Amino acid sequence: MKDIFIVEDDALIAMLLEDMLADLGYRVCASAPDLERALTAARDTEFDAAILDVSLAGQSSLPVAKLLDERGKPYLYATGYGTAPDGSSPSTLPVLQKPFQLSELEQAMKRLTEA
Repeated sequence: MKDIFIVEDDALIAMLLEDMLADLGYRVCASAPDLERALTAARDTEFDAAILDVSLAGQSSLPVAKLLDERGKPYLYATGYGTAPDGSSPSTLPVLQKPFQLSELEQAMKRLTEA
């Protein structure tokens, strides 16, 4: 079972995402609703991959992405904005557009965790 780290500022979306990941056989090992907690968890938690919301209460999640790049942890963006933030790593997978279906999440997670 793969451990997933979620960075999402909307509690309902985070819970839905956690349920969807569980349905797909993943375990959410950490979840952070804001930039400060996301940076701490990204630095101190062991996980296999991460899903990042682009905007965390108006702050960019790009510092979290850069920390994940440094740690060699794969991640993808889940956003309603349509694009990853400027300056994000070109190695990241395509953006998962909100709202997304279970099948779209499944495909994205397979690419992310099997890469």
